[in-house]
Amino acid sequence: MPIRVLSGVLAIALTVAVAACDENLSDVTGPTQNLTPTFSSIQRDIFDAPDSAGRLACTQCHNAVGGRFNGLDLSAAVSYGNLVGVGSRGKVGAVRVIAGDPENSYLIHKLEGRPGIVGSRMPLLGPALTEGQILVIKRWIELGARND
Repeated sequence: MPIRVLSGVLAIALTVAVAACDENLSDVTGPTQNLTPTFSSIQRDIFDAPDSAGRLACTQCHNAVGGRFNGLDLSAAVSYGNLVGVGSRGKVGAVRVIAGDPENSYLIHKLEGRPGIVGSRMPLLGPALTEGQILVIKRWIELGARND
């Protein structure tokens, strides 16, 4: 089979797998049933809104006057520019969101409370995001962290 044909078949298979994966995300998002792996959804349903589990909106702390939180303003007008491809002010060498690479994105480390983070797991006032909510954010990063 020529490489071009094989590449095309693999691309189609990957697209189908990705689409199926995203459909199942709504089954695991817990208190944010409408959350999808797009930046606009993450902004609306995670950063800007509390959820039924009692988690406050991220922008309660991470806003224009929240400079004490390592300068991370998650207000809608500036959040994307403060996250994607931007180095962490709290941990030297860490990048907040690396498009296509959720495992090395410091945002994920902070949300999961991984060893080696500077400061506390986020959100600080809890409760933590569910595994499903974090999975959706990881999926957005994996898909290229587009400003969609």
